[in-house]
Amino acid sequence: MTAYLVKRISILLLTLILVSMAIFGVLMVIPGDPAQIILGIHATPETLRELRHQLGLDRPIVIQYLSYLKHLAMGDMGQSIAYHVPINSLILWRLQVTVPLAILSLIFAILVSIPMGTYSALHRNQVGDYGIMVFSQIGLAVPAFWAGILLILLFAVTLHWFPAGGFQPWKDPMKAFTSLLLPALSLGLVRAAVLTRMTRSSMLEVLGEDYIRTAKSKGLPRRVVIYKHAFRNAIIPIITIVGLQAGDLLAGAIIIENVFHLPGIGRLVFEAIGQRDLPVIQGVVLFIAVAIVVINFVTDVAYAYFDPRIQYE
Repeated sequence: MTAYLVKRISILLLTLILVSMAIFGVLMVIPGDPAQIILGIHATPETLRELRHQLGLDRPIVIQYLSYLKHLAMGDMGQSIAYHVPINSLILWRLQVTVPLAILSLIFAILVSIPMGTYSALHRNQVGDYGIMVFSQIGLAVPAFWAGILLILLFAVTLHWFPAGGFQPWKDPMKAFTSLLLPALSLGLVRAAVLTRMTRSSMLEVLGEDYIRTAKSKGLPRRVVIYKHAFRNAIIPIITIVGLQAGDLLAGAIIIENVFHLPGIGRLVFEAIGQRDLPVIQGVVLFIAVAIVVINFVTDVAYAYFDPRIQYE
């Protein structure tokens, strides 16, 4: 296990360096002068020169990247042009919305999909199986933002059960939770559809294995055969999909947070684009990319834990 962890950590560090190079390079290759893009066409040469110096654009590219990497290693992403505050503080403040939203969405997706996918596999080609497949197909076909609009119309406008948008601070946990419930359902619907189909396929594959037939022939209770032998092995590929979905939730929250007007990471990116705040855009994209890479690393480790054979490949 130690050798496997060392290998995965090495790949993680290399991936993080490549990600930082790619995101840094985007600022260098965008058409036009980044300082001109930020300040607009009416900026004076003196103002442009000052901003270029502030951003370090008047230095060689290699020196700029090394300085950028050094500041990242110290946890410094720079300062926002529009807000005049450290980008770190902006991201950390917005995470109080985005992280709970992503967690709620993932919990909803797992709680719905795994029981439905398991039931569908155990009742293949029956009425319940067809109904679950229709649900998953609808979940895949409906975009998350459109599902959010439909949920707003039903639960906020018609039934008045939940707020249509905005976010209540965590000083009142119940109001904060209700603010995130509809967005979490919107994000979790598509993920639940994917996980349902994956759970069904994985369970069907495992249920056809020889050791399952052997367990049945020994007279083991059906519950033991399903949950101890079948589900334990079927969950291994599902872990990979859950990890991918968890990383995708951070990026997918950008649209949903704008639909529900939530002050999260997605809303911060949207505002930064409108304000031409390139350092904030760069910082948020880097944070999301690093978060996805780290989540995939944790998924790989968890995968090896549930399937020890991977450690010896």
